Amino acid sequence: MPKPRRRPPIDVKLSDDIEHLPDRPTPYRARVRWTDPTTGKRPSLSESCQTEELAQAWIDAMKRVAAGGTDPDAGSMPLTDYGNANMPLALRGLEAKTTDPYLAGWRKRVVPTIGHIPVQMVTHGVVDRAVHAWIADECSRSTVKNTIAVLVRVMEQALRDEIIDRNPARISGWQREYARAEDELDDPRSLALADWTALTRLADALVARSSDEYAGWRDVVLFAACTAARIGEVSGCRVKDLDTTEWTWTVRRQTTNGPGGLIDKGTKGKRARRVPIIEEIRELVERRIAETDGTGDARLFTGPRGGRIVTSVLRDATHWDEVVNKLGYEHLRRHDLRHTGLTWMADAGVPVHHLQRIAGHGSLTTTQRYLHPDRRSVTDAGDLLSKHLRRSTEGSRLRVVG
Repeated sequence: MPKPRRRPPIDVKLSDDIEHLPDRPTPYRARVRWTDPTTGKRPSLSESCQTEELAQAWIDAMKRVAAGGTDPDAGSMPLTDYGNANMPLALRGLEAKTTDPYLAGWRKRVVPTIGHIPVQMVTHGVVDRAVHAWIADECSRSTVKNTIAVLVRVMEQALRDEIIDRNPARISGWQREYARAEDELDDPRSLALADWTALTRLADALVARSSDEYAGWRDVVLFAACTAARIGEVSGCRVKDLDTTEWTWTVRRQTTNGPGGLIDKGTKGKRARRVPIIEEIRELVERRIAETDGTGDARLFTGPRGGRIVTSVLRDATHWDEVVNKLGYEHLRRHDLRHTGLTWMADAGVPVHHLQRIAGHGSLTTTQRYLHPDRRSVTDAGDLLSKHLRRSTEGSRLRVVG
């Protein structure tokens, strides 16, 4: 039977300190002391932590225990606050080499995605959607694994605190979902719409199916596909980011889920990039600029009530899944508008290095997936090679004759 974990008694005043012991694997030792109300002695508890922040979080957790055990309102605390306060307990026993990637997963993915949700409202469905978002954001398999692992540990602590009655982060099947996403990324061309007619047909159908028939959804879909941008990046577009002389858009930010709701932050690669604004959507851009308040900070695209847009907002407002199924595009997701734009650019002959910059890809290998030739391209390549060889042969004959 496991030994019960020691805690300070309730309703005692704690003193605390943090000692730095640089020669130890976990160099920060947090300690709390109190005066025993019965014996008058000064017992203490300590915890070795990887960082000073974790040591302070452990002390804060002990103070809450002494103030009355588990916070009775802990269930309604945002997941971020509960996790930060209890992280030392959640990560107890981990090696230092594991702690760092777990904390990175917590800070970079869990907190921005679902950190604003109260602990008791984190369900299996919430976690499923979060994991799907991390996979769609092209996180590596190990990154997704570490992120789920730290979430499991935090929710396990909530289970021990009797805030919840089951751990919703213990999900299965995400590996299969990841494998499917990898297969799609190997051939993103297969996810693209065929042509401009298919794109406008989709955009018009989405507007017609939306409850308010908001024409702005058409503009969002056309702009996203023609600039090969993510929906969050379209939402983050400001008037000042547009150059209507050279007809370019400097992508600087994206709208995403964050603590307390939707927030704007830097692009996925943390770098601004310039993309062309093609002739087919220039009138659209000019019209929307004219409809803003005239300031550079005005958003080019908003929802029908002026709010920010993310992929889930577009999906729900337009009944996306129903519309694409009816049109025969069962595979199509919002992110596939980006695949569409990059595929069209590749087919138009945009050089791969230019395409990489437009896409914001960190790896050229990712960009090259859009260059998979269709049958006509293969035939053309063969014709070009034959012409080259004929020219080489003719040149050799001329040199021999001469």
